[in-house]
Amino acid sequence: MSQIPDSLHYTKEHEWVAPTSNQSVLRVGITDFAQSALGDIVYVQLPKVGESVTAGKVCGEIESTKSVSEIFSPVSGSVSAVNEGLVANPEIINSSPYENGWLLEITVSAQASDLMSATEYATFTA
Repeated sequence: MSQIPDSLHYTKEHEWVAPTSNQSVLRVGITDFAQSALGDIVYVQLPKVGESVTAGKVCGEIESTKSVSEIFSPVSGSVSAVNEGLVANPEIINSSPYENGWLLEITVSAQASDLMSATEYATFTA
């Protein structure tokens, strides 16, 4: 069974969203369910810091030994940070999807209205 932390919000594309110490910045990653479905992750393509992203639109890719999957931005805004550690060690996502395997941080320009709670996401993935 996948881990689904209660403190996060989730998208139908299997991304998670977490608040940061800055109220206008959200941290984004893929869920335990998603990394498990992908299998061994071997490459991650992320947007550059400063790039604009739009909620529901593709902002990167994750490649595994099974397939390539698109990363969708859960909110609109500007990329304020990317997890540089994933360039050399993308497999961190498999072992730590909610902590060390985060993907990017977005300075939000418009809040998402379709994020799910942990309970809603658990029902969605069941």
